[in-house]
Amino acid sequence: MENHKPNSELPPIPAKRYFTIGEVSELCGVKAHVLRYWEQEFTQLKPVKRSGNRRYYQHHEVMLIRHIRELLYGQGFTISGARNLLDNRNHAENRTISKTAVLNIDALRREIKEVISLLGA
Repeated sequence: MENHKPNSELPPIPAKRYFTIGEVSELCGVKAHVLRYWEQEFTQLKPVKRSGNRRYYQHHEVMLIRHIRELLYGQGFTISGARNLLDNRNHAENRTISKTAVLNIDALRREIKEVISLLGA
C-alpha cells in the first residue's frame, strides 16, 4: 500500500487557473491513473479536456480531489461511502441555497409593496 501523507503535509496549491493531471497528481499525492478512475466514480470531477484528450483541472477540482483523498485514505471511507457523503452534502447545500433564495424573494416582495404604497401616497 502507498504511503499517504495527511492533507496538511501536501504542497500549497499555486494560484493558477488550470492544472495538468501531472501537477494535480503531485499536489494531491495521488497517481494519475487513480485520478482518472476517480473521475468515473465521482461525478463532481469534470476536468476540461482539450486537444489529445488532455485533462485540465481547475482549483476547485484540486480541492475536491484533496477532500476525496482525505475521505478515502484519512478517514477510511469506501468509494461508495465517499460518493454518498459528497452527494448528500451537495443536496444539503442546494436546499440551503433554495431556502435562502425564497427568503430573499419574500423580502424583495415586501420591499416592492412598500415602494408601491409610497408611490401611491
